[in-house]
Amino acid sequence: MVASVVPHRDLCTDCGISRTADPKRCGRACQFIKPHYAQLEQQVHGRSRDPQRPDERFFGCFQAMFKAYLHEPRCGAQWTGITTRIAERLLETNAVDAVLTMRADPQDRWRPQPVLVTQATEMAECRGMRMGYAPLLSLLEPAVQQGHRRLAVIGIPCQVYALRALQHEWGLERLDVIGIPCSDNTTTERFHQFLALLSDQPETIEYLEFRADYHVELRFNSGEIREIPFLKLPISQLPPDFFPLTCQSCVDYTNTLADITVGYMGGEGQQWVVVRNQRGKALLDLLSAELTSAPAGSAGKRQAPVRGFMRNVERAAGGLPIRGTPNWLRPLVAWLMPKIGPRGLEFARARVEMKAIETVLHLRRQRPRRIRHMIPPHVWDLVQPYGLHAQRGERNDLDENISEHRKP
Repeated sequence: MVASVVPHRDLCTDCGISRTADPKRCGRACQFIKPHYAQLEQQVHGRSRDPQRPDERFFGCFQAMFKAYLHEPRCGAQWTGITTRIAERLLETNAVDAVLTMRADPQDRWRPQPVLVTQATEMAECRGMRMGYAPLLSLLEPAVQQGHRRLAVIGIPCQVYALRALQHEWGLERLDVIGIPCSDNTTTERFHQFLALLSDQPETIEYLEFRADYHVELRFNSGEIREIPFLKLPISQLPPDFFPLTCQSCVDYTNTLADITVGYMGGEGQQWVVVRNQRGKALLDLLSAELTSAPAGSAGKRQAPVRGFMRNVERAAGGLPIRGTPNWLRPLVAWLMPKIGPRGLEFARARVEMKAIETVLHLRRQRPRRIRHMIPPHVWDLVQPYGLHAQRGERNDLDENISEHRKP
């Protein structure tokens, strides 16, 4: 039985653990309390990030990384449907008993609703993007109680971290984790406010995607497709708490503890696939006859956009208004960015650095005592080139080194 009354949690995205029979598990499982990424990377991948592979500093452990698409795009999928197709194949081949994922709430197409899928044909209902919090992991206990001990889970980073931290407690025989990149979430109600700023008929919007070419794509039930440059989005009209502190302090955009990560960020208009371990390779092999792939490209330079982002976050974290691009200049910049801005893997690196910077600055402003526990060492390495350094008391491993150096 899933708990309907949820205990209050500070910095909580309601991954579902607080709704289980033992809500105190949150203390061991939450990435917003005291994450142990290096330890869990060893557990999941058999190793930590390799300093000889520079991109692992940004994206976590991986065996292969490329862009790809299905030969036959699935109707209703966010891109071509790689994520849900992997889950379908797991069920079709009887490799798992069930898939734990999200579908649309019957009353609201944008609201995510956790679901346990046991038939491959049911995965079609899970295609597409949802926005909002949903207690995915609250279904783990019911799944095990129903006898499902071979599971696949499709989740965002905060859900996957908690899953990995506790996976040994569920008595599973098999666990496949398909990760979706995530940087910012909000409530479904707030998302509807955003849609209302994009169209005077928001109820007719059926699809929304933030693309790596600096545009948001909207599709309407009339068949109309509209593309809006990032610079022309009504961000300044959103309330200051539109994105909660959890998302502003998340250190795992790329879902580094999944077996395979599938998203848009480094795909240059296709899906970006990050195979992290042998289990992830086996998942991808399920689609070997259905998938076209190519090496991930990289172009442009990220440093200037990242520095501009940092200046705006510094102002926002300090309660000052953000300095946007002048209206007269926006059409030109919107035209230039897809041509000269960071693209492909350089775009992905830029987004990861931006998230790392955002984490440090917002935590310093709002939760300074949490920094030493919430920010892993590799995040400090990402922000260092931009002049952000750990201050005394902000970094456990640094403070320990200082203390050790001072011993007589």
